Amino acid sequence: MEENKSYRPSWVKDKNIAEDFELIKCKSYDGYKDHKNDNGCYILIRLYHDTLEIGAAVCDYKNVILKEFRGIKAQDIYHAIFEYSEKNNKKWFNEFQHAAYLGKELKKAELCLVIGCDYYQE
Repeated sequence: MEENKSYRPSWVKDKNIAEDFELIKCKSYDGYKDHKNDNGCYILIRLYHDTLEIGAAVCDYKNVILKEFRGIKAQDIYHAIFEYSEKNNKKWFNEFQHAAYLGKELKKAELCLVIGCDYYQE
């Protein structure tokens, strides 16, 4: 911990560093080995090149599509899913990791839509 007190990230110029600041080195993450299913649902993401939209289908674990959210921007779809889930008391996401994964995959899909390439969900 003592060595962390003297450490100051070079990209931080005019910010204060917390007393208990800690530099955390991240381990390598294996998306298959380290994956945990969320109890609520899973999401299927696809591109609609004809309408320039991203589709995100919320599915239960009986492989039933519950809802599909469509939009052009990843951020809009992400927020729409969570707003709908909260407003309608749906328990779709129990794992923070699942929400982070959804954001990453939606942004990847948006990039593919913009540059006109195929999208493959991890």
